[in-house]
Amino acid sequence: MCAVPVCRWARKEHVVTRTRLTFPFVVAAAVCGITAAPASAGAGSPQDDTFARAAHQGNLAEIAAGRDAQKHATTGCVKTVGATLVRDHGKLDSDLRMLAHKLDITLPGMPTAEQRQELAAVQAKAGTQAYDTAWLKTQDAAHTATLAVIDSELKSGQNAEVQAAARAARPVVAMHLEMVRGGTCHAGKEAGTVKAGNGGQFAQAADDSRNSKTAVVLGGGLLAGAGAIWLMRGRRGASRER
Repeated sequence: MCAVPVCRWARKEHVVTRTRLTFPFVVAAAVCGITAAPASAGAGSPQDDTFARAAHQGNLAEIAAGRDAQKHATTGCVKTVGATLVRDHGKLDSDLRMLAHKLDITLPGMPTAEQRQELAAVQAKAGTQAYDTAWLKTQDAAHTATLAVIDSELKSGQNAEVQAAARAARPVVAMHLEMVRGGTCHAGKEAGTVKAGNGGQFAQAADDSRNSKTAVVLGGGLLAGAGAIWLMRGRRGASRER
């Protein structure tokens, strides 16, 4: 049995030594756990691939239809809606193509045969009021169908990034539908309140995610700094006790 002062010193030294060995690993584990990037969502399921291809072809079809309306529509309202489609679907498709490249999804080079035939049928009425009516009805049906495709992806998709793209596109497509609903032009529905792609909600979601990660990293850095200070104080205390 040891003398009481010696035993106390031995116990304190044991506690300090064990703390020195353990605390850096605890801090490292905490920081790594906080700042680690989320696991990859994967390349996606057949549902995700199908959505990406369908959305891309839909974007191409809407861009072509919008440009055609700017040339051949007889009313300013339809021309305005056409310009809106070109702008918004162009932005949406830019984001979608980058995502498809990242996930190694091969996208078609043109709209579907049915989409091309529908546009050709409308173009046959170019320069007449019948063109505007046919164009609006075609766009009503097209955007209704696109919303159904988006909702299917949101319900059954597996890849988080593809679902995020669908979620960002939905309010844009819904806005377009309101502008042509029932085959009647409502250009005032646009109002520039909903933007697509890099300028809209998808980008905002990415910014929010980046800001959140930055805050977490800073928090991890503060935790590591506090741990280092705590450890130095422990060493000084041990030295004084000796």
